[in-house]
Amino acid sequence: MATTPSNPVIAPVRTGDSDSVVLERRTQKTQPPQMYQVVMLNDDFTPMEFVVMVLQEFFGKDREAATQIMLKIHLDGKGVCGVYTRDVATSKVDQVQDAAHQAGHPLQAVVEPVE
Repeated sequence: MATTPSNPVIAPVRTGDSDSVVLERRTQKTQPPQMYQVVMLNDDFTPMEFVVMVLQEFFGKDREAATQIMLKIHLDGKGVCGVYTRDVATSKVDQVQDAAHQAGHPLQAVVEPVE
């Protein structure tokens, strides 16, 4: 896992009894962004081959990985397609919904926070 860079923060510090102020450099650690998973939901109408195609096209999965995820969706009712930052995950869901709508399929995908 990559380490996050620290940003120096300069804070005033009073010294002893005098009125002078010394600036002290403190490092501030940034937290990694909250991650979100794109979850595709099963339905009884969307063809399995369409789901595989969506996983390949929008999530960069190879045919084997896409087929495995599609089977998980089919058997378990839902499956994780990928984990991203919130904006990217939301964009992926929009892409899936648009492609499904254009193809006339009721395929649904949602964004869930990763815990």
